Amino acid sequence: MTQSGGNKLRRPEGLQGMRHVALYVTDLEACEQFYVSVLGMIVEWRPDPDNVYLCSGSDNVALHRATGADFSGKQRLDHIGFIMASPEAVDAWHTYLAQQNVRILNKPKTHRDGARSFYCFDPEGVQIQIIYHPPIANK
Repeated sequence: MTQSGGNKLRRPEGLQGMRHVALYVTDLEACEQFYVSVLGMIVEWRPDPDNVYLCSGSDNVALHRATGADFSGKQRLDHIGFIMASPEAVDAWHTYLAQQNVRILNKPKTHRDGARSFYCFDPEGVQIQIIYHPPIANK
């Protein structure tokens, strides 16, 4: 990796993973209910009525109430993913979320790289991938 002018740059130590996602949501209460009651996250911090920080033990999701001033609608997010320890865990979550009447996009699928996943949606329509990915599972 080089910088303009040909100076060599040394890359810092490797990333430890993407463990924090912040989302603007219009229905904070419904989203908090989903992430806490359905996915099992806990409330880590609620600094005020318009913000809540949730934790799963290894991941952190911040929910921020969207207002006209904050939310331009221009930001695009494809999906967020939660890592599972095994392919069987993916299937178990699919069954559980279906029983919770969560909107599910597709059935679990095993991919060419050995990963297994499916997609569902939170109450705001954020696409969530439940995934077993061998290189990063159990890390």
